[in-house]
Amino acid sequence: MKKILACVVVVGAVALLAFIPPADRYFEIARNLDIFATLFKEVNTLYVDEVNPNKLVRTGIDAMLNSLDPYTNYIPEDEVEDYRTLNTGQYGGIGAMTREFGQRTVVTMMYEGYPAFKGGLKIGDEVIKMDEVELSKISQEEANHLMRGQVGTSVSLTVKRYGVKDPIKLEFKREKIKVSNVPYFGMVSSTIGYVQLSDFTPDAGKEVRNALVALKEKGAKSLILDLRGNPGGLLFEAVNICNLFIPKGKQVVSTKGKIPDNNVNYETLNAPVDLEMPVAVLINRGSASASEIVAGTLQDYDRAVVIGEKSYGKGLVQLSRPLSYNAQLKVTTAKYYTPTGRCIQVLDYTHRRSDGSVGSIPDSIKKSFKTTRGRTVYDGGGIDPDVVVEAQEGSTVTQTLYSNGLLFDYGTIYASKHPTIAEAKNFSLTEAEYLEFVNWIKTKDYNYRSPLEIQLSELIREAKTERAFEELRPQIEQIQQRINESKRADLITFKDQIKRLLEEDIVARYYLERGMVEVSFHQDTEIKKSIDVLNNTAQYKKILNWQ
Repeated sequence: MKKILACVVVVGAVALLAFIPPADRYFEIARNLDIFATLFKEVNTLYVDEVNPNKLVRTGIDAMLNSLDPYTNYIPEDEVEDYRTLNTGQYGGIGAMTREFGQRTVVTMMYEGYPAFKGGLKIGDEVIKMDEVELSKISQEEANHLMRGQVGTSVSLTVKRYGVKDPIKLEFKREKIKVSNVPYFGMVSSTIGYVQLSDFTPDAGKEVRNALVALKEKGAKSLILDLRGNPGGLLFEAVNICNLFIPKGKQVVSTKGKIPDNNVNYETLNAPVDLEMPVAVLINRGSASASEIVAGTLQDYDRAVVIGEKSYGKGLVQLSRPLSYNAQLKVTTAKYYTPTGRCIQVLDYTHRRSDGSVGSIPDSIKKSFKTTRGRTVYDGGGIDPDVVVEAQEGSTVTQTLYSNGLLFDYGTIYASKHPTIAEAKNFSLTEAEYLEFVNWIKTKDYNYRSPLEIQLSELIREAKTERAFEELRPQIEQIQQRINESKRADLITFKDQIKRLLEEDIVARYYLERGMVEVSFHQDTEIKKSIDVLNNTAQYKKILNWQ
């Protein structure tokens, strides 16, 4: 049923995009809308079971838009508030973040200065009731809507706290919560400043500017701008951030679309903060859109060394348009181009395969461009870092401990036993403390299948299919024994990974987001590499082709 409806809607979308004379185009639009309306009416009347009209139409709309690209989306009225929060970083609430571990809803972070922080809520608290509604009986989405609400209204939380016998009831009054685009900035050495930029909502440029000025006052002679995991946001905020490092009147990005109004050149409008300070920009596979504009522009002007992994590769621009009944449409209207003229869009949604799948831009048609100082850069594949630092993949045991909430739970236990700890930058679990965690975790059920175990299961299945299992049984049992021995040693083998995440969870109890960032400095390979590059003037200039 859904497939039939989706196909009809997709046909309508294709007709809308076809290059045909205006009069014929209007006829095709009217014809396909009429087909859709009559089809929907007949299905609603005749289908054997009752159908939900909202769900059915939403399925058709989503299928139609998904045939274009993942960024063109329909936002119905009941989702507009969440969409607005995503784009503005503002909402009415208490300033707490929660996460589900199985059937538990647990407080994982609080924003300093907001009601949750001031009203006695603690990281590690398990929320069991919200306004007398038991969270075990509603979805996480419903719980999030209960937590948020109109500024000035009250909300009560009943929580279970580790070490406290009876549940605790806390009352809060909702405030306007503004999530900062810059959750952290500080000094990583006596001369190197660090700014973490997590979003591009309104005031992102202002927040980075304030952080940069403050760091310069603290003695920063060079800067690390961390865009890892930043999914992007407002294009003009990317322009504002680039403007901090390049002169007024320089092109940052241009957009080109089907409608002439969408063909726009964006230039820097203000005087920069610093034209000489060496800059390292950190990116990874999660750096997208506006993050790539900043990294790509500073790379094109040879203004910064880009360090890390190849970025996501999103070179498309979206606008929001109002629809009937307070709904909205987020629609891709243009592609954007960096100052050299490259579009870094990695997936070609215009030319889908016959099965509907999407492929990457082939290397054979990628174009090369020259930066200000003559370095070669390429389009069609995200931003390539000037200095590649491959991210370490998390082991299966590390991912299991994290996703099951066992690292988080031990952080709560540790904090209950230690009223204070060292400053976040200096905190590290001792060997004895890590062994305490290992002994604790051995008492927990955290069964997982290692990659070798999965491969062995596949081998057993194939062996049985080929009737060779009995012949191979001794070898298989020997391999299974070795795998079990290896799994028992995983807590030691992957100690560095596990210990880093565990330290972050512990430090969060004392120093919130700031602590989680600072405790990672001494193990963060990208930050270490950035410090090395920024401290080596000759290497920095060589990378940027300074003569």
